[in-house]
Amino acid sequence: MQQHGEHEPDRSHHRTGHGTGHDENGGRARHEGHGAHGAQGAHTGHGDHGHHTAHATTTGWGTAVRATLHCLTGCAIGEVLGMIIGTALGWGNAPTMVLAIVLAFFFGYSLTLWAVTRAGLGLRAAVGVALAADTLSITVMEIVDNGVLLLVPGAMDAHLSDALFWGALAFAFLVAFLITTPVNKWLIGRGKGHAVVHRYH
Repeated sequence: MQQHGEHEPDRSHHRTGHGTGHDENGGRARHEGHGAHGAQGAHTGHGDHGHHTAHATTTGWGTAVRATLHCLTGCAIGEVLGMIIGTALGWGNAPTMVLAIVLAFFFGYSLTLWAVTRAGLGLRAAVGVALAADTLSITVMEIVDNGVLLLVPGAMDAHLSDALFWGALAFAFLVAFLITTPVNKWLIGRGKGHAVVHRYH
């Protein structure tokens, strides 16, 4: 009994020493782990920031391309329909081109109106959004498109059944697309143009 009692302090001392050493090591480990975690978190945050910047840049061009394709669709529908109507009525080049441009704006605006009214926007507000989103984009596209058609020899006098007409029109739309896309990116980057439409998506 006495020997057992004499061993008790030693065991107690052993437990106390072990607990102290463990706490010191554990505290040091926790401290080092916390520092490593903070460094890693800072590094990860920095990486995420770079990824976010790259993603924003990519998204800006992607949005600009989609906005330009949107305008291109409206312009193509309007211009082809205008030329069909002008040809059917026997009009000359000038009135046919005017009709095609008017219809290009009409269908360009209509596509945006359809999109934002589906999102629940009222007609009056939707008209304002369409005007803000598409006016400059369609204007640039129509200037470039019709300018190219005027420069291609024989394009304005070609009939709808001629390959020259469709080839010249496709080339004109391609040039207009390439020039209008940076314009749309510039507008979207400043919260204008199709950036206004995206608020209602």
